[in-house]
Amino acid sequence: MPKFLIQAAYTPEGTQGLLAEGASGRRAAVDQVVTGLGGTVEAMYFAFGEDDLVCVIDLPDPVSMAAVSLRVKASGALRTRATPLLTVSEIDEAARREVSFRAPGG
Repeated sequence: MPKFLIQAAYTPEGTQGLLAEGASGRRAAVDQVVTGLGGTVEAMYFAFGEDDLVCVIDLPDPVSMAAVSLRVKASGALRTRATPLLTVSEIDEAARREVSFRAPGG
């Protein structure tokens, strides 16, 4: 199952919601969204600095990740980035694949 790193920053409105609901309420909301799409939450941490929230989640496919991203961003409560995560064996497989590539100007 594809794995994704989610990095998020709350907007002022999202921060107000977090203050009202608490971290455990937000964890429950994340769990509900991810499990509703057939995935799992591997880890969820709150942070401070550029990102307020960091998650590692498994979802059945990239389309599911795109669906979550669209809904979350449409809410206006968070700014998010989703990064696909690859295993060591997946990178080994990628390194073995032949790719026809010509560098610019080459």
